[in-house]
Amino acid sequence: MCDLAASSALNALAPPPFIAVIPARLASSRLPGKALLEIDGQPMVVHVAQRARAAGAQQVIIATDAQAIMEVAHQYGFLAVLTRPTHLSGTDRLAEVVEQFGWSDDTIVVNAQGDEPLLEPKLIQSVAAHLAHQKACAIATAAHPITAAAEIFDPNVVKTVLDKNGHALYFSRAPIPWARDTYQPDWSNLPAMSAPPCTVYRHIGLYAYRAAFLRRFPDLAAAPLEKAEALEQLRALWHGERIAVLITHHTPVAGVDVPADLARVRQHFAAIAQGKHQEKT
Repeated sequence: MCDLAASSALNALAPPPFIAVIPARLASSRLPGKALLEIDGQPMVVHVAQRARAAGAQQVIIATDAQAIMEVAHQYGFLAVLTRPTHLSGTDRLAEVVEQFGWSDDTIVVNAQGDEPLLEPKLIQSVAAHLAHQKACAIATAAHPITAAAEIFDPNVVKTVLDKNGHALYFSRAPIPWARDTYQPDWSNLPAMSAPPCTVYRHIGLYAYRAAFLRRFPDLAAAPLEKAEALEQLRALWHGERIAVLITHHTPVAGVDVPADLARVRQHFAAIAQGKHQEKT
């Protein structure tokens, strides 16, 4: 039996000052132009910006490589900056924004992905607060417990394991921790497992950074583990950075990667609109 450390509840920490930066590329191999695709009458990236604003961010900035996204951001009253088109990741784009604005090293910068139109403002705020209270950490992120075998053994679901202080030890697409006595006797029955024998955490791709780390990030060499797992956060662990993990027991709604995700999110907004209409009538 294993017992992994859990961190503070969402409501336990006071919200600190923080800045939200939304990296948004126009190009997307699986869903071209997705940042500007309409959901409930507004571009997707605008929904994300509105949620970051609702989270209490002192400033919300859309960081993009496309003039079209700049224009849409301004149309809806959001600040946007044009960044280099050569960035390999959203973190690299955030690093450029930090340099453009010259923020102090202690500034907390939340990376709210431009394809997460249902990102909860409370979670954004709580991850920022978690970093503010974890002085030894350069990064904070979030995770939630999962029990479905289909998710635990799905390589598209990123898992994490923590130390006793709630800091990430590792992130993997593999099922971690590996419960030897349960999983090993008969691998063919793993998908039929009713419940894991110990807590398994699914990583939520929301990050808060200290600006000092974002300044360092472009100079950090890509790590072998990062390349093997295709998980950028392993670069930080490889280079000795600490990542604080906030545990929430509320499962976030997934973002938009493919056309089926877009249809799901549009249906979600339509259902909300229908519910509001019924309340009025």
